[in-house]
Amino acid sequence: MIHIELNMYQAVAVAALVLLLGRFLVSKFSVLTKYCIPEPVVGGVVFAVAHVILRSAGILEISFDSTLQTFFMTVFFCSVGFTACFRLLKKGGVQVFLFLGLAVLMVILQNGLGATLASVFHLDPRLGLATGSIPMVGGHGTAGAFGPVLEEAGVAGANAVAIASATFGLVAGCMIGGPIAYRHIHSKGLRSMETATGAAEVTVDKNEVTGAIDSRRFLDAALYLAVAIGAGTIVSAQLQKITIMGQSMSFPSYIGAMVVAAAIRNIVDCRHKDMPLEEISTIGSFSLSLFLGLAMMGLKLWQLAELALPMVVMLAAQTILMALFAYFVVFNLLGRNYDAAVMTTGFCGFGMGATPNAMANMQAVTSKYGPAPTAYFVVPLVGSLFIDFINSIIITLFMNFL
Repeated sequence: MIHIELNMYQAVAVAALVLLLGRFLVSKFSVLTKYCIPEPVVGGVVFAVAHVILRSAGILEISFDSTLQTFFMTVFFCSVGFTACFRLLKKGGVQVFLFLGLAVLMVILQNGLGATLASVFHLDPRLGLATGSIPMVGGHGTAGAFGPVLEEAGVAGANAVAIASATFGLVAGCMIGGPIAYRHIHSKGLRSMETATGAAEVTVDKNEVTGAIDSRRFLDAALYLAVAIGAGTIVSAQLQKITIMGQSMSFPSYIGAMVVAAAIRNIVDCRHKDMPLEEISTIGSFSLSLFLGLAMMGLKLWQLAELALPMVVMLAAQTILMALFAYFVVFNLLGRNYDAAVMTTGFCGFGMGATPNAMANMQAVTSKYGPAPTAYFVVPLVGSLFIDFINSIIITLFMNFL
C-alpha cells in the first residue's frame, strides 16, 4: 500500500480542492441546496468515501499535518465569540431569554440522552456526546472541533461519528420542523397577525452597490481576531488550572479566544464604538470552510462499521426527543400562537443542524401562512449569536464529568 503524508500547506491545498468539488456538486444537485448541506461536507464526504475504498483495497492511505486545521478552527470560533452581544440579548425581551433557555435545556437533554444510550450499548458514554449537542445544536463546525478532542481523550471513532451525526441532523431537522408547525397551525386555526402595509424601507450600504471592499476594515477585523486569539491562549492556560470537586477541567483550545472575543465585543459596545463585524464574520466563514474541508479529509469512515447499530438507535432517539420537545414544550411555552408555531419549526432546524436550517424551515412556513416578525427576530438572534458559545461550555462540562 502507498502511504502519502501531506504537509500543512499541501493539506490546505487539497482542502481547497475538496471545497471546490463540494461547491460544484451542490450547484448540480438541488436536494443538497434544499437541505443546506455545507459545500465542504459534500466534497469531504466524496473524498472520505474514495479514501476508505482505496485503503480497503490496499492501494492508498493518506495522512496529513493538521496544524492549520487547528488554526482555522480557532479563528472561526473566535469570530463566533465576537457575535456574543449581551446588549442585543437584553433588547430582545422575554421571548429571547425564554427561547435561549429552551435551547440550553435541549443541549443538556441531547447530551444526557446520548451518554445514556452509549452506556446501554456498553460504549464510552463520551461517544454519546458525538451524537448529542456536539453535532445537533452545534452542527458541523462544533462536530469538527470536538470530534478530535474526544479522540485525543481516547474515544475511538468520535470524529467520524460526530460529522456523520451532524449531516443526519441537517436533514432530520428540516424533515420534522415543517410537519410540526403545520399540525399546530391547522389544528388550532392559527393565523399571522402581520398585515402587509406596503414595502418596507431598505437601507443599502454603498459597498453593496459598488462591490467595493474596504481593505482597512478587513485589516481591522484581522487585528481584532489576532489580539483575541493571542490573549485567548493566556485565558485557556488559566482555565486548564480550574478544578471542580478535585477533578481538573479540560477545555477546547479555542475557548479562551471565544471568551476574550466576547469580552472585547461587549466593551466596544459599551463605548459605542464601531467594529468591523461583517468583516470578522467573513474571515470566520472563510476559516470555517477550510477547517471543515480539513476535518472531512481526516474522517476515518472505517471506524463507523462497528458503530452502525448504536448510531442508528442514538440518532433516532435524538430525532424523537427533538420532535416531542418542540411539539409539547417549545410551542406551549412560547405562547401557543402563530409566531410560536413558526419559532417551533425554527427550533427544530437549528436544534438539529444550523441556523440556516432554522431560517429555511421558517421561510417555508411563512411563505405559505404569512409573516412572523417575532420569530424572525428571536430565532436568528439566539441561533447565531449565543447558543454556540453556551453549547461549547456545556459540552466541556459533560466531557469532564463523564
